[in-house]
Amino acid sequence: MNLNQIELKKTAILFFDILNGYYHEASEANKARKKPMVEGAVRLMKAGRHAGIPIFFAKGNHRADGATSGRILTDTKIDLKPWSDGVVTHERPVALQGGTGSDVIPELDPRPDDYYIPKYRWSAFYQTYLDLALRTAKIDTLIVSGGSTDVGVAATVFAGRDLDYNMIVVRDACATIHDQRAHDVLMDLMFPRMCRVRTTDQVLQMIQEASGR
Repeated sequence: MNLNQIELKKTAILFFDILNGYYHEASEANKARKKPMVEGAVRLMKAGRHAGIPIFFAKGNHRADGATSGRILTDTKIDLKPWSDGVVTHERPVALQGGTGSDVIPELDPRPDDYYIPKYRWSAFYQTYLDLALRTAKIDTLIVSGGSTDVGVAATVFAGRDLDYNMIVVRDACATIHDQRAHDVLMDLMFPRMCRVRTTDQVLQMIQEASGR
């Protein structure tokens, strides 16, 4: 199989943190930056469902009291702003357990038979059932869409590579609200060494061609 082919029966789509809290409940500026990502993700979802590809939603599921969140020492907050007075403090997560912020956006048409992967760290693989579900279904290829590219998507791609999954990161169906340079560096200089980087149009073409074989 060449680099522009997939096998439908061994492929799944993973939407990472495309949730109300990071989109519909976000600021207008952040929502505008993620709108192209959502549009690409919707196209992937529709093509995937039409081709019978399983849909996985990785979703933050944090406790409001911070009991499932680590407080590690970092130079900056998630938004690259320094901690006030150099003191690391607990910040309330956006995707809270049981809250609307943790719900998949309705544009992705979440269905009962989709896979929902609650997670408590950046990687969708870390102490979740994602790897188990994929291996049980004999899936070895994962199409990845979501945000943020430089946070959870990166962590998931690094983890998936170490678990020997074939991954396709959909460049224009991923996004960051932090610094566009990080998205571009990952897509141009890092991800190509561990997976395939394609546009939404290219992935849709791969799905269409696989459906015709």
